[in-house]
Amino acid sequence: MKLIVVIILLISTVGTVVSLLMLLRFHPHPSTHLVSLRHFGLLILVYVTLISSFAILYTGVELIGIRVIQIDAPLFGETISMLDMMYFSAITMLSVGYGDIVPIGLGRLFAVVQSLIGFLLPAAFVMNTFLQAKMGR
Repeated sequence: MKLIVVIILLISTVGTVVSLLMLLRFHPHPSTHLVSLRHFGLLILVYVTLISSFAILYTGVELIGIRVIQIDAPLFGETISMLDMMYFSAITMLSVGYGDIVPIGLGRLFAVVQSLIGFLLPAAFVMNTFLQAKMGR
């Protein structure tokens, strides 16, 4: 079982890296406007991929037996589900969190990395878009 979880974690990590590289290597067509639905769709795709990948990472590490999150809210059940991990991952990526699910131990490192990526991703996307448009003209 642990081997399967480790393989899933590796696939998730590769997917995350590929998604980030896809965003950074994206070259808008010179004849298009700076902001288009294609650009926006790519950014949404990268966010969804990263949120899902980190949720899989949190879940996988929990399945291995290492506690990475603690639930402090009474609305959640006794067991931690994949939906709880998706929620935690999205809140960590898109904001600073609400405190109802708290990272502990190794989860803090994962949450810091995810927050940093979530903070820097829009800036990288905008810089990449404007630099490519400027070089294309």
